[in-house]
Amino acid sequence: MTRDAAIGRDEARELTDDGASAGLHPMNLDPGDFPELVRAVLARFLAQNAQPVPPDAELAAFGARLWELVAGRGLPRPLAPGERGEPGEMSDEECAPLVARVLAGVDNPLLAVAARQLVKACLYPEFKKCRDSFREMAADGSCRRQELKRVRGRISGAHCVDCPHWIALTPAQHEKYLAREWRAGAVEFAAHRGVFLPEDFRALRRWLHARAREAGGGRLRI
Repeated sequence: MTRDAAIGRDEARELTDDGASAGLHPMNLDPGDFPELVRAVLARFLAQNAQPVPPDAELAAFGARLWELVAGRGLPRPLAPGERGEPGEMSDEECAPLVARVLAGVDNPLLAVAARQLVKACLYPEFKKCRDSFREMAADGSCRRQELKRVRGRISGAHCVDCPHWIALTPAQHEKYLAREWRAGAVEFAAHRGVFLPEDFRALRRWLHARAREAGGGRLRI
């Protein structure tokens, strides 16, 4: 084994140990479709905020760095039969260094926002009962996650990044559910469906969900 390979192994073990302490389980290093799924989310997120989309090479590098983090820490363990799970939380102190690792010096405020949300989407634990945050009302009676301006700043639209509806509902079921709950009406929801309910994010969530089950709790292969 070369010196560089040994260093890489030790770094991966460090990341794996971090993940074990967080209740995540390590996984195969092969990224599969992950970089392309992340690229699609980032390109759409930037475009919906009227920002230029960086070259594919830059988005690919972003996705590769995110995958290094995810592969090292591991994905959340799958829930056991009958287990409901609990929503996750991540403090600013815990999240900031992970986001910095993914950005690696990239100075783009929107990509920083996306990185923070993607880190949480990949590392938060599974749970089965939706918090329905998208319809929580403020004191003035508004639902902030149903306001287009606010939702443009979220990679996952009106829903949380870890919402179980991404897995449990089909696109048609999900669209019908949100349209029924939309305070401004189904027509308003339909007019901006791609922002409020982005299918590229569903594809990423479903890939992560399936990959966690493929991992099966096995150790990281170096």
